[in-house]
Amino acid sequence: MQRALLKLSGEFLAGPSGFGVSPEATTALANEIAAAARRGVQLALVVGGGNFWRGAQHGSHMDPATADYVGMLGTVMNAIALQDALEGQGVDTRVQSAVTIQEVAEPYIRRRALRHLEKGRVVIFAAGTGNPFFTTDTAAALRALEIEAEVVLMAKNKVDGVYDDDPNRNPNARRYRTLAYLDVLNDGLKVMDATAVSLCMQRQLPVTVFDIFTSGNLERLLAGEEVGTRIGAGLVSELAS
Repeated sequence: MQRALLKLSGEFLAGPSGFGVSPEATTALANEIAAAARRGVQLALVVGGGNFWRGAQHGSHMDPATADYVGMLGTVMNAIALQDALEGQGVDTRVQSAVTIQEVAEPYIRRRALRHLEKGRVVIFAAGTGNPFFTTDTAAALRALEIEAEVVLMAKNKVDGVYDDDPNRNPNARRYRTLAYLDVLNDGLKVMDATAVSLCMQRQLPVTVFDIFTSGNLERLLAGEEVGTRIGAGLVSELAS
C-alpha cells in the first residue's frame, strides 16, 4: 500500500471523560499513527470534532448551518492537538483546513497536500469539507478520492469491525469479514454516513473498519494484513468464521 486516508473520531482524543483533549489518549493515538507512518506509507488523516461539539445535540437551538460551522472549528482544534502529539513522536505533520485560519493551519490545497504526502509528511485535513450539512465521514471519502488514496481506514475504539448486531448489547453478534457497499446501505450498518458510503461505492474506493486502539492494528493494515472488516467493489457480505 502506498497511500491511505485514516478517519478518526474526535472522541478518540478525549479519553474516558468524553470531552476535550486528553494528553494520555492523544499520545496513545499518536503512537499508533507514528509507528504506521514510519513504514513509509503516505498517510493522511481526517479528524472529527465530536469531543467538543455535535451540531444535532449542542446546536439544536441554532441555525443548522451555523451549528455545523461551530463543529468545523472543533475539528481544527483536534487537528492541531494531534499534530502536536505526532510531532512529539518525530513525525513531520501538516494541518490543512477547509476553513481558512492561516495563523494555525494551511488552507486546503490539493496539490500542496499531494506534495506533502510525497515528501513523507502526515497531512491532517480539518474543518470537514468546509460546507455545512456534510459530515466528516463524507469529508474523509472526498479527500481520499482527491489525493488518490488506495483505501479509507475507518478507525473505531473497542470494536474490531462491522457486526450484524450491536456487540456491546448482544454477545452473539458476529463480525463481518467482508461487506458489499449495498448491504451497508440497505441494512443501515453504522460504518459511515450514507453519503460517504455512496461516494465510495460510486468510485469503487475500498473501506476498512478496524479497532485502532489494538496495538499494531494500523501497522498490520498498511502492511497488507487482513484486519477488521473490508468493504469494496466485487466483495460479497461474509461473516468471519
